Amino acid sequence: MSGTTAFDAATLARLADVIEARRGADPERSYVARLFAHGPDAILKKIGEEATETVMAAKDGVGERIVSEVADLWFHCLIVLALHGLRPEAVLAELEKRAGTSGLDEKASRKAARAGPVQDI
Repeated sequence: MSGTTAFDAATLARLADVIEARRGADPERSYVARLFAHGPDAILKKIGEEATETVMAAKDGVGERIVSEVADLWFHCLIVLALHGLRPEAVLAELEKRAGTSGLDEKASRKAARAGPVQDI
């Protein structure tokens, strides 16, 4: 694609590193530090806002806005991962694990795992 840069797992890792580095920065000078200073509820609220904005952009069907909103959502998802001591590599590994599996089969396996083992009476 013209006008774009390569984006890969290393890009997500670098962004996660920046988020971690800014986590303890001055909240007056860093948006990331400000979110962490406001606590988990503020971070989770931001995820909800960005998800809603992504849905609205998709409904409008304007490609540039969809891309912008998904970028915002992904960024804030990286922040929630950092909040819980997780890295984007874990998400990529999960996606890789699911590759080649029917989405319906994968969803059914998660549902079965949550239900737990069947016990005889």
